[in-house]
Amino acid sequence: MQKEKFYVVLTKLILPLFTGSILVGEEESSTRESEVALGKQNSLLIKPNKSADYRFVIKRGRAYQTFELSLLKNIIKELSEIDETAILDPTYELTLQEKAIEKAVCDSVASSASSVMLGLVTALTRWSNRTYEGKHVNFGIILNLSENVEDRNLHYSNIISTDFFVLLSDGKDSFVEFNREGYLMGYVSLAKVRNYSTTAPNEFNFVARYCGDRKIGIVLTESGDLLIFKNRALMFAKRRGKWNIYSHDEVIQLLGYREPHSLKEVRRAVYLTALDCSFKYLGGIIIYLKKDTAMQALAHVNAGDILNEKYYNMKKQMELEEADKLYNLTRSEDIKRIFSDDYEDFLAKNCCFKAMCLKQIIEGKKFYELGRQIREEITAMDGATIIDHDGTVITAGAILKIEAGSISGGGRKAAAMALAKYGISLKISQDGEIQGFVSDKKLGHPKLLFTVN
Repeated sequence: MQKEKFYVVLTKLILPLFTGSILVGEEESSTRESEVALGKQNSLLIKPNKSADYRFVIKRGRAYQTFELSLLKNIIKELSEIDETAILDPTYELTLQEKAIEKAVCDSVASSASSVMLGLVTALTRWSNRTYEGKHVNFGIILNLSENVEDRNLHYSNIISTDFFVLLSDGKDSFVEFNREGYLMGYVSLAKVRNYSTTAPNEFNFVARYCGDRKIGIVLTESGDLLIFKNRALMFAKRRGKWNIYSHDEVIQLLGYREPHSLKEVRRAVYLTALDCSFKYLGGIIIYLKKDTAMQALAHVNAGDILNEKYYNMKKQMELEEADKLYNLTRSEDIKRIFSDDYEDFLAKNCCFKAMCLKQIIEGKKFYELGRQIREEITAMDGATIIDHDGTVITAGAILKIEAGSISGGGRKAAAMALAKYGISLKISQDGEIQGFVSDKKLGHPKLLFTVN
C-alpha cells in the first residue's frame, strides 16, 4: 500500500478507533520490523506491510493495551489483503475497508468464534435498517464461548432475520443465547445477574455484568447503535456507521490531565455520567475543576445557581470586593444589598427554586456518591454541571457567563472551551459525541484532549 493511501486509511479509519491517539510523525523501517510494534513513551509504530520502509508513529497519554495491539494487527492484516486485490473502484474499496474493521473487531473479541460473531453482527446491522410494525427494534444476543449444545437444529442464520425472533429480546434485561458455533442455546433473563463492577452505559449495566471473559453481549439499540460487551465493559460500538473502541481507563486517566490532586473516583463518575448521557443522546456540559481554581470559575456563574454554601460565600466575597471598585460605584449599594443575606435567605428571597430543589436532592453528597441516574439527569439539564476537584457539586444546569462570540461551534462548545482553563471540560453532544477540552498554555487557548464517539 502506498504511503499516501495508508496515511488516509490511518487517519480516517484507524485513528478514530483509539481514543486520545494522534499521529505524531514517521520513521524509517526495515523488513525485520513488524507491522505493529510498541514504541517509546506510550507510542505505537504502524506500517501497512513488512516490506514498507517507513512506519507511522501514533501516541497518546497512556500505554496501549494488549487487546488494542491485537485488534490493530488484525486490521492491518485485513487491509493488506484488500489492497492486494487492486480494486479500481474507490467507493467499493472503502466499503471493504470498513468491513475489514468490523471483521477485525470480531476476531479480537471472539477469536475462534469470530466468523459466528461476524454473522451475528452483520444480521443485526441489517435489522438496524428495518422496522417491525413501523418501529425500530431493540435486540440482544449473548454469544457463549464456553458452552456447546447437543441440539443443532436451530442455527442463527435460519431464524435471526424473522419477525418473530426480534420480539424475544429487549437488549437490556432479556437476551437470546447462542453457542460458539452459532446454535441456539436458549433465553437469558438478566434481572437477577450478580452485581459486578462494570464500565458501560448505565442502561446496559446488566449485560455488562453478565459478560465476563467467556460471554459476549451484542446489542442493537432502537437508535441503530450496535454495542459489544465483554470483560464486564463496553468494548466496541458501531455508531453512525463507524466502529469505535472504548479505552475507558485511558479517558479516566486523561480526566486528571497534569493534575496530581484529581481523585480517581471523581474522574470515573464524571466519565461514566458522560457515557450515560452519550448513549441516551442527551447533551450536557461537565466541568471538572483543578485544585484551587473554584474562585476563578465562579466568576462565570450566577450566585443563584450555586448548590453549596461554601461556594456561595466565595462568590459573595468576590461580588462584595467588586462592589467597591471604581467601575461599580453606581451599582455598589445594590450589590451589597443583594449579598447581605446568608446562603439560605439569598436563595429564598431571590426565588432560586432550581438551586433550592437540586440542593435538597443532592443533600451535600459528592458527585461520585450520587446514583448514576440522578447524575445523568442533572447533567442533561440545560446548562453546566461544575464539580470541584474533590467531587463537590458546585452547580448543575447553570447558564455560564462567557464572552459572546469568543468561540465558534455553538453554546455548549463555547462554554466548555471557555472554562477549560480551570480544569477539564466535557461537552456531550446530542448526537452522542463526547469531547474533552483542556487549557494549552503554549497555544494560549483551549485544545481538544480527547473525543469519544
